[in-house]
Amino acid sequence: MTRQELIKQIRLKGSFLCVGLDPVMEKIPQPLKDNVNKHVAEKSDHDQLTAIMLLTFNRAIIDATAPYCVAYKPNLAFYEAYGVGGIVAFKMTLRYLREFYPNHFIIADAKRGDIGNTAKMYARSFFEGDHPADALTVAPYMGEDSVTPFLQYPGRWVVLLALTSNKGSQDFQMSPVDQSANSRLFEQVILKSQQWGTEENMMYVVGATQGKLFEDVRRVAPRHFLLVPGVGAQGGSLEEVCKYGMTEDCGLLVNSSRGIIYASNDINFAEEAGKKARELQQQMDSLLAEKF
Repeated sequence: MTRQELIKQIRLKGSFLCVGLDPVMEKIPQPLKDNVNKHVAEKSDHDQLTAIMLLTFNRAIIDATAPYCVAYKPNLAFYEAYGVGGIVAFKMTLRYLREFYPNHFIIADAKRGDIGNTAKMYARSFFEGDHPADALTVAPYMGEDSVTPFLQYPGRWVVLLALTSNKGSQDFQMSPVDQSANSRLFEQVILKSQQWGTEENMMYVVGATQGKLFEDVRRVAPRHFLLVPGVGAQGGSLEEVCKYGMTEDCGLLVNSSRGIIYASNDINFAEEAGKKARELQQQMDSLLAEKF
């Protein structure tokens, strides 16, 4: 998906919501588990049952939230943790999105970052094949040759970690590099990485909990899209994110995971997830109207 195609979807839907698909087996509603167990063949092994359970949950969430969001972000850790069955569910989730919701932007949240030869193989695993992701989160610590292999695919994006929402972000990202302006490490990462990619194929992760620091991010990346986790369960403010981070093209993909997909643990879990997504979409529509 190109930048202009993404902007078009944001304007059409009045939404810049990204739904995080982070399934945890223990949190999957019991009625869904009972229904899957009832209909799965007795000969199915553990990996098959795991794949079916995770995929069934994801499909229900996707079907309920698709009208209100423009992107989905499955976090690979929540699939790798369940072994072969989890990886199958991840691949099948991407396939489901590609086949039934082709206008939604798909971010594989895997936070890859390794030397060039390894990065090339990671890029192949996410950007080639029948059902590739549109974007991949990448860690910048190892520098240019760990990032540029992902930028060789037309229409694919790198989502580079810049200023994250977790407490530990203070350990390195805010550290001063020298005495000049824009001297903090996250600012240097953003500035340096613009020599490798462009606003057409690179976004930055900036946590919603960073508040007014979005002004500093926009000073060094005025037009790049930002992937913004941390709204909802982590306490980030959507209004604050938009006040300091929104651009003339919106420039934001705001992610919500737990606050949507676990809105209910009952049989109506998908319906409640849809309601939560719709509430965020309505807020976003109002904020977009104020801007445009």
